[in-house]
Amino acid sequence: MPGVTSWVAIGDSFTEGLSDEGPDGGYIGWADRLAETLAARDPDFRYANLALRGKLLREIIDEQVPVVEQVRPDLVTMCAGGNDLIVPGSDVDELANEFEAAVAALRAAGCEVVVFTGPDPRNQPVVRRVRGKVAIYNAHLRAIADRQGARVVDLWAMPVLADVRAWSDDRLHFSPEGHRRIALRTAEVLGVPVGEDWREPWPPTEPTPWIRSRQADLVWTRTHLLPWVRRQLRGESMGDGLVPKRPELRPITHDHQATA
Repeated sequence: MPGVTSWVAIGDSFTEGLSDEGPDGGYIGWADRLAETLAARDPDFRYANLALRGKLLREIIDEQVPVVEQVRPDLVTMCAGGNDLIVPGSDVDELANEFEAAVAALRAAGCEVVVFTGPDPRNQPVVRRVRGKVAIYNAHLRAIADRQGARVVDLWAMPVLADVRAWSDDRLHFSPEGHRRIALRTAEVLGVPVGEDWREPWPPTEPTPWIRSRQADLVWTRTHLLPWVRRQLRGESMGDGLVPKRPELRPITHDHQATA
């Protein structure tokens, strides 16, 4: 996508960059990695990242979309709705309607829009129970992109993300290598030349014994799943009290050195 001199990334923890930790203790993520690639090509390039962990679709629409409408960047990336899908009783069709209204508003503001499908959760404990909802939501997102003239980064169609090494220990967020590959895939969708291929096979690894996997599942349940459930019951979010890491469009500084 030539001619992009400004980009605002909106969404939740995926776009904020959890769990791709930088040397300063902050999170990098696919968006920051790609932003550095774009900045290396254009010294006038400006970037903002409004995404915050734990945000639901309605919060992203109410809190982040109006900022984008005001600043009118060349490009906006939007990944939202994943947290809603995990909540029991969420209506996939209604989520899709809200998502499309947001994309339409961004397009009306003159922005090029890129949206992301959810990855296939078939290998993820517990989360795989909502695999059907994710698949339906993804179908909606592809149709929305077609109707609204947006581009799609199809995470479901990235088989490399099925490898456990693409994910962090919490099994909900991507590892640094997972984020790197997603940055490369997004660059491909945007038509930005990069020197590496996200399709590169993972190195061979020894299979994990079943008993060890079972123990890991129990540890994961205690460490990550139960705290998440407790937060949901209390109406709390991981992002409560936090602010976006890059709230304004500004040039890239190369603190992380984490290009795609």
